[in-house]
Amino acid sequence: MENCLFCKIIAGDIPSTKVYEDETVLAFRDIAPMAPTHILVIPKCHIPSVDGITPENSAVVAHIFELIPQIAAAEKLTGGYRVVSNCGPDAGQTVNHLHFHILGGKELSVQMA
Repeated sequence: MENCLFCKIIAGDIPSTKVYEDETVLAFRDIAPMAPTHILVIPKCHIPSVDGITPENSAVVAHIFELIPQIAAAEKLTGGYRVVSNCGPDAGQTVNHLHFHILGGKELSVQMA
């Protein structure tokens, strides 16, 4: 998608601080962190949100969830971490490209908005 912020990051048109990359996934530090560790994990193929996951692309989502514990371990999130994906504007999704936030590095509030 030509106007997608995350597709531009994947293409290298916008710089990011990469934490992990392979042929299907990119993980990078959030530029507006909500916790001491705040990493975004995204598929390189454009999937608009959780609602866009299909049998044809679900393998990349499974791969992301296999990588998340490895990324968390590499970041030394030994006390735990949170994984969040917002779906749609009412949930706070601001970039229409599927992404998962890894948040950790401190005790996180359990309060929901």
